[in-house]
Amino acid sequence: MRFPQEREWKGPFYFIQGADPQFGLMKAWSTGDSDSGGDEWGQEIRLTEQAVQAINKLKPKPRFFVLCGDLIHAMPGMPWRKEQTADLQRVLTQVDSDIPLVLVSGNHDVGNTPTPETVAEFQQTWGDDYFSFWVGGVLCLVLNSQFWYDASRCPALKQAQDQWLDQQLSIVGQHKCQHAIVFQHIPLFLRSIDEDDDYFNLTKSVRKEIANKLAGAGVTAVFSGHYHRNAGGTYQNLDMVVSSAIGCQLGQDTHGLRVVVVTAKKIVHRYYSLDELSEKGIEDDLMGLMKEK
Repeated sequence: MRFPQEREWKGPFYFIQGADPQFGLMKAWSTGDSDSGGDEWGQEIRLTEQAVQAINKLKPKPRFFVLCGDLIHAMPGMPWRKEQTADLQRVLTQVDSDIPLVLVSGNHDVGNTPTPETVAEFQQTWGDDYFSFWVGGVLCLVLNSQFWYDASRCPALKQAQDQWLDQQLSIVGQHKCQHAIVFQHIPLFLRSIDEDDDYFNLTKSVRKEIANKLAGAGVTAVFSGHYHRNAGGTYQNLDMVVSSAIGCQLGQDTHGLRVVVVTAKKIVHRYYSLDELSEKGIEDDLMGLMKEK
């Protein structure tokens, strides 16, 4: 994924966020063996194909499509990993070549406790695990949130990302971008900065440190997945957006995607079921925001 260095604000645009296609989880979850199950993923293939087809039909085209982690279900070293990867790569090649694809690493992609080897495997398969890009005057930061969950086996990699992030945030702090947006897999929090620690969020001490760093620099929003349900909240001026999955649902939401409109002053987003987006496209009020100067 390569953008020209688009550092100038040129007016409103939109992008699509998805999360957790997680090929294999639906079968694993249904059989109660979510660790080593997942020997079928036909449902996830069909859902991800539906997502891609819905995105390809949108007019005007989104500026990019970001997938916020847990691309597949099989953890590093587990059965079916190679096959799930090959099938997802095949589906993602169908994304319109004019719509850049941005891939974020999740815990199933690099392991709950990542190692230099699992991170290197992700990089070879999918690309960098953290990086930045500019689009229309907006600085986008893709992060490897697993380093904040458990970096006990790769402390040097976590330190390198932390130092890099500080450098990127200094650009934001100097007001050199219209907005700054973060993409990561694990949410900082699901609803409130003070909520209890949970499998689906980062621990309180870690989340507060990162949230203060991001909000203090002027980051507008963090987009994540991992929860397989829609959630989110705000902290200071930071919007923490948690999107449900393309794949397996663990709550009452539908398989879906989030449409995110970026205007000069704000970022407006709405979750659509795959059926809604396929059949009706984006609603007029969101499209109207893109006409603002």
